[in-house]
Amino acid sequence: MFWKFDLHSSSHIDTLLEREDVTLKELMDEEDVLQECKAQNRKLIEFLLKAECLEDLVSFIIEEPPQDMDEKIRYKYPNIACELLTSDVSQMNDRLGEDESLLMKLYSFLLNDSPLNPLLASFFSKVLSILISRKPEQIVDFLKKKHDFVDLIIKHIGTSAIMDLLLRLLTCIEPPQPRQEVLNWLNEEKIIQRLVGIVHPSQEEDRHSNASQSLCEIIRLSRDQMLQVQNSSEPDPLLATLEKQEIIEQLLANIFHKEKNESAIVSAIQILLTLLETRRPTFEGHIEICPPGMSHSAYSVNKSVLEAIRGRLSAFHELLLEPPKKSVMKTTWGVLDPPVGNTRLNVIRLISSLLQTNTNSVNVDLMELNSIGVILDMFFKYTWNNFLHTQVEICIALILASPFESPENGTVTDQDSTGDNLLLRHLFLKCQLVERILEAWEMNEKKQAEGGRRHGYMGHLTRIANCIVHSTDKGPNSTLVQQLIKELPDDVRERWETFCSSSLGETNKRNTVDLGNIALFEACCKERIQQFDDGGSDEEDIWEEKHIAFTPESQRRSSSGSTDSEESTDSEEEDGAKHDLFDSNNANPEDKMEVDLNEPPNWSANFDVPMETAHGASLDSVGSDVWNTEEPMPTKETGWASFSEFTSPLSTKDSLRSNSPVEMETNAEPVDPLTTNAVSLAAPPEAPGSVAMEATSDGEEDGENTDKVTETVMNGSMKETLSLTVDAKTETAVFKRVLKSYREEGKLSTSQDASCKYVVEERTDSGDASPAASQPAGLSPEQRPEQPSLLGETSVNGPV
Repeated sequence: MFWKFDLHSSSHIDTLLEREDVTLKELMDEEDVLQECKAQNRKLIEFLLKAECLEDLVSFIIEEPPQDMDEKIRYKYPNIACELLTSDVSQMNDRLGEDESLLMKLYSFLLNDSPLNPLLASFFSKVLSILISRKPEQIVDFLKKKHDFVDLIIKHIGTSAIMDLLLRLLTCIEPPQPRQEVLNWLNEEKIIQRLVGIVHPSQEEDRHSNASQSLCEIIRLSRDQMLQVQNSSEPDPLLATLEKQEIIEQLLANIFHKEKNESAIVSAIQILLTLLETRRPTFEGHIEICPPGMSHSAYSVNKSVLEAIRGRLSAFHELLLEPPKKSVMKTTWGVLDPPVGNTRLNVIRLISSLLQTNTNSVNVDLMELNSIGVILDMFFKYTWNNFLHTQVEICIALILASPFESPENGTVTDQDSTGDNLLLRHLFLKCQLVERILEAWEMNEKKQAEGGRRHGYMGHLTRIANCIVHSTDKGPNSTLVQQLIKELPDDVRERWETFCSSSLGETNKRNTVDLGNIALFEACCKERIQQFDDGGSDEEDIWEEKHIAFTPESQRRSSSGSTDSEESTDSEEEDGAKHDLFDSNNANPEDKMEVDLNEPPNWSANFDVPMETAHGASLDSVGSDVWNTEEPMPTKETGWASFSEFTSPLSTKDSLRSNSPVEMETNAEPVDPLTTNAVSLAAPPEAPGSVAMEATSDGEEDGENTDKVTETVMNGSMKETLSLTVDAKTETAVFKRVLKSYREEGKLSTSQDASCKYVVEERTDSGDASPAASQPAGLSPEQRPEQPSLLGETSVNGPV
């Protein structure tokens, strides 16, 4: 293996650092400088911690690179310097956080004129942010001493990286007490009032957007922190300031400024939408936005916010009718004069959020202003604006699903709300929702029949119609909706009923995903693979896994000819094999040979040389069926050995069944352990395909019982002797096999000497033997003990 030879090449940085005149730029030119820094290369860290190197690194990220440099490499060194300073090396963080001269050099970037270089600003913000998270006390104390810090943040708020730095200051400080000190400090600096003042028509659009996003994130972060720290003694000062009525009035004044600046209007409405958000905790402790119609929330909307917005509902309604002037927009399908615009879309979103609060006074004001009728007109006018269609659908669904809220008694039941839910009545009677749905549907069908294009709002219109049908059947206002449907003119009611049963039903059927093809495909797949899943088949499953475990003895014998991976075995499979081999509590004693279990079993078998069974079929062709034990073979068959009269000297304890590669059954019964039995069965030994077996029991070897079964198979010129020896002392069962071939001009026998070296001798008709070249020296033919065949022994998991 390569790692044995120490071929790892050292970094070129180490070679550079050995030079006394090496420069910082030379190191920064190396490709692996960042990798070596993060890997805590000692020499590199010591070099970077030098005062001159740290100053150069800070200079790279705060100073404009030369203008005459190639644009591709102009920001190379600032980028690498930023990555080195933010590699989160503790020694570097300590040096930067404790060296006030370095911090002052870094802070000086904020003193530049606006606008800041956005790329360098991102480098500056990233470095200062990691210092805030790693050294919060030192950095906050340093920033507090700079009385112009908040002023500079407000000055550069149009740069997104500076806005991120402000939010990092609120999120990177985890300890509660230091975080509370930062909130109090920023609140004393009037950060909220300054950000709200930026959302004004006189400011630039980038400043509008970033100031609005900063305030929205402050609201969400503060509310999340309130939910996480339930027992906080001090409220969040920034959120409390934002929810004050004078702050909301300042925002509303910016919205309804005489200039009608769309950027300022949209940015201010985004802040109001965030204040109107209601959230609820999930089961895992996380927080998600409460869906429309959800009455239970983690916290309620501040009443001062609702009251301030309610006082300006008429002004918002005017924005729907007269938005900021926009030029005519030409599209591929027509001309928009005027287009919907971002202002009206956000006003409709605000109305949707107000409906979600389900405040009775707000609902009454919306009804009197007919704001719902105006947005419904926009729904059908702007055919292809799906942003608008989605918001109108949400508004209608909220009106249908929200229960009536009485200011005196709270939520009113469905039976009591039939005469009080004025906004729902207004939707059906004044806005004529049902009639407009029917007219738009008929108009679309007529247009499509003439070859025209389907209207873009038809999907949303289908959902609104289904929402009405659902509210009629069940829901908090089902009784009132049923009454309102009955109060419709007779022709309209009949058209609606026909529409629900025909057109709407057919559309819903088409929109429903047809799972028939999927079911048919699954049935076809099951039919195809049924042959592999059929557990009732008598035939053996060819895909069934065969568990094979090797005993330690057989592993040691075969280790010289096997690879490392072949020598390792699974201990769990081996334990399972031992359990299967020797568990005889529930086994039938008549079907097993009895063995002693003093040592682990050593089942040995050889399958490399093809042999033929009594039926004349080669074992290679038979495959795994010869091992099938689901149905026992007949105990007696012509040409096969029968053990019906065979007796075994062993006890019935821990019996074991044995099946050899040639099909046979053994019926073992106790016999005298001192008696040697020899049983010769089957056809004459010279007949092809015949089998001769004998079973012996030796009770004197090493003072313990052994049991040996010998079987001889004759097939043409092949003679094979198989022996099964069971040693009760060592708990081993050894299966041996000797293969001999007889030729017409002589006999060729194969055996093995005591040292497992192979000996081949050729015998002539006269009986003289000529030893082969591989015969071991110093052994006479009489001294050579008969050994297993050339194929060796193999331990298998299961009866042999």
